[in-house]
Amino acid sequence: MLHRAFSVFLFNSKCELLLHQRAGAKITFPLYWTNTCCSHPLWIDGEMEVKDNLGVKRAARRKLEHELGIDPSEAPIEGFTYLTRLHYKAAFDEKWGEHEIDHILIMQRDVKLNVNENEIGDYKYVTPEELKQMIEDSKDPSKNLLITPWFEKIAVNFLFKWWAHLKEFGRVPEEDFDHATIHRL
Repeated sequence: MLHRAFSVFLFNSKCELLLHQRAGAKITFPLYWTNTCCSHPLWIDGEMEVKDNLGVKRAARRKLEHELGIDPSEAPIEGFTYLTRLHYKAAFDEKWGEHEIDHILIMQRDVKLNVNENEIGDYKYVTPEELKQMIEDSKDPSKNLLITPWFEKIAVNFLFKWWAHLKEFGRVPEEDFDHATIHRL
């Protein structure tokens, strides 16, 4: 069933991206590497608010605390930049998968982590070059490196351009924002 989601891309002050490996107990895509945080807004007033994408920003802040132990004071609502929305579908097995309208949020901050081992198997910060190598290695079954389908699609189609602009300008410029389009991947 098609549903709302969000994907957070958190960069540190060195412009490295925080990735995490999903915990082995996850129902979908266990032990796959993915972006900083990805989940779904709850069906509650505060997370359903569409004005200025406040609902997905609140949901992102909630999940950053739940999964990575990031204190909400280190992830203020105004620190999120909403870039665009993506529509994708990805099967995990014959029963489970994702079919989402994914709201893409970025943030650049240095944060303290206290990971929830029920959610996170591992984590690391990477450079663009390291992520490109991870994506390449994921194509080789002997490397035993798994990347979530949505993260790979976002990285290949959008992330590296945004990342380059973040490194060059210290922010993603407004011309990279696309609030009107739902990109189909």
